[in-house]
Amino acid sequence: MAEIVKKIKLQIPAGKATPAPPVGTVLGPAGINIGDFVNQFNDQTREMMGDIIPVDLFVYDDRSFTFTLKKPPASRLILKAIGKPKGSGKPNVSKVGKLSQDQLAAIATEKMDDLNAKDLEQAKKVIAGTARSMGVDTE
Repeated sequence: MAEIVKKIKLQIPAGKATPAPPVGTVLGPAGINIGDFVNQFNDQTREMMGDIIPVDLFVYDDRSFTFTLKKPPASRLILKAIGKPKGSGKPNVSKVGKLSQDQLAAIATEKMDDLNAKDLEQAKKVIAGTARSMGVDTE
């Protein structure tokens, strides 16, 4: 069995990975075939177009690799829910939108696998905290 020699974390737009920077500059020194990674990533994320997808990439000592895809970051899901391009520069002063409890529950349910929460109520609190730091109020 090959041994893991490197773990790389990336955030790449779904279906749009290219060998150009930043992907190529991170994967090149790891010694893996960048073209193979790009093709596999784009095939697996084609239906998620428009989202940023976090990737955990494991490089083995024989130069092979495996990767796992995660859900988009909570901040991206919040911005998508309120329909804004970015959060507030001064979250305590200016607010950019409001999340309903239904939207909060939907985002928490989607992110549940990646969150450090035992149940939906705790997950909603985590998402609400992220929203608050972005200048988004919750009901």
